Amino acid sequence: MLGFPIQEIALLAAWIAGAGVLVGILAGLFGIGGGAIIVPVLYEVFGALGVPEDLRMQLCIGSSLAIIVPTTVRSYIAHRKKGAGLPEVVHIWTLPAILGVALGSLIAAHARAAVFKITFVFFAGFVAIRMLFGTERWNLGTELPGRGLLAFYGFITGLIASLVGVSGGSVSNAILTLYGRPMKQAVATSAGLGVPITIAGTVGYVVAGWPRMAQLPPFSIGFVSLIGFVLMAPVSSLTASYGVRLAHWLPRRKLEIAFGIFLGVISLRFLVSLF
Repeated sequence: MLGFPIQEIALLAAWIAGAGVLVGILAGLFGIGGGAIIVPVLYEVFGALGVPEDLRMQLCIGSSLAIIVPTTVRSYIAHRKKGAGLPEVVHIWTLPAILGVALGSLIAAHARAAVFKITFVFFAGFVAIRMLFGTERWNLGTELPGRGLLAFYGFITGLIASLVGVSGGSVSNAILTLYGRPMKQAVATSAGLGVPITIAGTVGYVVAGWPRMAQLPPFSIGFVSLIGFVLMAPVSSLTASYGVRLAHWLPRRKLEIAFGIFLGVISLRFLVSLF
């Protein structure tokens, strides 16, 4: 099991506490759990702490899913109070999404780290393009598809979320807006789907990483870092409601551009690490 010097615990605490504020605001603002922020931050921190390269991404993703559980719950509750979501879509998506998460957790137990890096690059690149260039011209129709196709979308959302360490909000947001749903409605619905995805994902990554406990840092349960969870989850959960307030009155375009650029930089970082 890896050593965990006091100085490095302090470094981990500082990074996570600072990022926690931003993660919570992003969760409420964009209907995401903040994994796109958490995973790259933890990747650098766990690298500095000597976590083996072949396990680092899995630990980052599992920890991210655990950290954003309370954030997605608070975000969903706040949006639900405003009555902006589509509960019937959440109902259709929930079981298929959990099945997707289960498959992703199974992959986490056996796949190489490169699989997760490549998936993250594609995910972040997709979201960045949507943020930078997405407009109302991008659409698949004006009405939501039938139950079967919706269920398939739920499965894909859960699978991607579990491979990347996010709540799936970025994917489900894109799907709903491509079918003409208003952004506020899409954000609220995505927040609802994020609750079962993150809970199931956390359990899945604990199970997937259990046989590798001897190679992971102290205070880890499977591929979930308890230190990361204890430090970041409360901060991000508390700040989620501020993001919700911003989502209902703040002009979004400049924020979308900034977030898109950030994701582009992160994608390049993980691409470089593959070589």
